Amino acid sequence: MSRITHAFRLLIGALTALLLTANAWAVGSPFQDAAFEAAQQAGKPILVTVHADWCPTCRAQEPVITKLLQEPKYRDFAVYRVDFDKQKKVVKRFGAQYQSTLIVFKGAKEVARSTAQTAPEVIAAQLDKAL
Repeated sequence: MSRITHAFRLLIGALTALLLTANAWAVGSPFQDAAFEAAQQAGKPILVTVHADWCPTCRAQEPVITKLLQEPKYRDFAVYRVDFDKQKKVVKRFGAQYQSTLIVFKGAKEVARSTAQTAPEVIAAQLDKAL
């Protein structure tokens, strides 16, 4: 095998691993109006994450949010992921200017919002506002 072929295979392998890892970071269901509105009408606690796959802060938020949502008190949260690049109308609807924005609702009322927040204790305090 030539050096170029070997290097190409290594590059393809690394890119595949990166894509698989990026998909593993996805928290929540893709945002859909009907599901979000039903959760609001039911009075559920809701977390909306405005996410971009290329965003390092978003990737840092994902394991923090995943771990928090495993705690019993956060089990009832409806979690929706808004794709910052592909869902521009939804991004605008929420008034999110940046990816890595977290928006917390208690039913229909927004109770917390942050951008670029990765500290577990701060995110937990935001989630607590919807309980």
